[in-house]
Amino acid sequence: MRSSHRCSVVLLLASLFSALPVIAQDDTAQNTLAFARARHLQHGINTSIWFAQANDYSVHRLETFTTPADIELIAKLGFDHCRLSIDAGPLVAWQHAGAETPFMTELDRVVKVMLDNHLSVILDIHPSSEYKAELFQGSTGVSNFVSLWRVLAAHFAPADPEHVFFEIMNEPEQTDPYRWHGIQASVVDAIRQAAPNNTIIASGAHWSGLTDLLVLEPLADPNVIYTFHDYEPFPFTHQGATWTSTEVRPERAIPYPSTPEAVAPKLAEEPTLAGQFFLDEYGEGRWDAARVENMIDFAAKWSALHHLPVYCGEFGVLRLYAQPADRAQWLHDMRVALEKNHIGWAMWDYQTDFGVVSKANGVTTPDPDILNALGLHLPQ
Repeated sequence: MRSSHRCSVVLLLASLFSALPVIAQDDTAQNTLAFARARHLQHGINTSIWFAQANDYSVHRLETFTTPADIELIAKLGFDHCRLSIDAGPLVAWQHAGAETPFMTELDRVVKVMLDNHLSVILDIHPSSEYKAELFQGSTGVSNFVSLWRVLAAHFAPADPEHVFFEIMNEPEQTDPYRWHGIQASVVDAIRQAAPNNTIIASGAHWSGLTDLLVLEPLADPNVIYTFHDYEPFPFTHQGATWTSTEVRPERAIPYPSTPEAVAPKLAEEPTLAGQFFLDEYGEGRWDAARVENMIDFAAKWSALHHLPVYCGEFGVLRLYAQPADRAQWLHDMRVALEKNHIGWAMWDYQTDFGVVSKANGVTTPDPDILNALGLHLPQ
């Protein structure tokens, strides 16, 4: 009986394993590699409004806006990587020039300085909305974008692939997720032809938000990390912002955590009924550490469902009008929720309106409360 039972069990197991999908050994190894590489992206900072989102890409500004001393300070503060935003326009100019340009010379210099300071680097193509619109329909814009990545990946392929990551596009603003999936797949193919060893970072179609991640279909390439951005609750994180929803523009000193009672005195400051409703919803949402953690849990669930690493490439609070203690509390709650779910992150940003440091008259001053919220510290 025992012998017969053992035989039955063996046959049953054999049939079960034969029914499982066959996973190529190389794919499994690459998937493991993506998780291993994600460990280099645990607590990062966005070095923004520098090689992207700026009107001035002169050598003088590129050399002085964020300096080697800044990069050294980033490492000393305990960050382990920089997410380096790069405008597509100057990259296209370099591609068409067929030779080094001042912009690329400076970009190469900065990447080397970051690596020399033991910081991993995410090369994030961070284009204008006009550039992204060229991808909406037709094939020309897509072909140009794929070609740009092929050249850029080849350029940086000689750098250490353990610490140089390629992020396909920041917040693609694409309305068709299926089309964006095809675009990303084409870019991945182009990168792999030029740089087979680097880990790629992919995102959802619209604003790289959590909801975009949750509907994202993984790419065929296993050596990919999937990113999302999180600025929720928006009425708090973007209070006073002038470039986005009109409801946030008049907001000042919006409280966090939120309750209906805490928000009620601020409703009268909203000049429109729509703005009052927008803010009232924030109060009724009762945003606190538990709600933030519940939100981030869904990113972890997507990771577990697909057995793929995820990464929060942006989160932050506009500091112009937020109460400093409330800003620090939200950053703390986000950081704790991300780390509890083993999700690496990069705060937005180093020195501008969301910054972790202030720069004035040649002096750089880190904010100790924000560093503490991020689990980091001032250097000795």
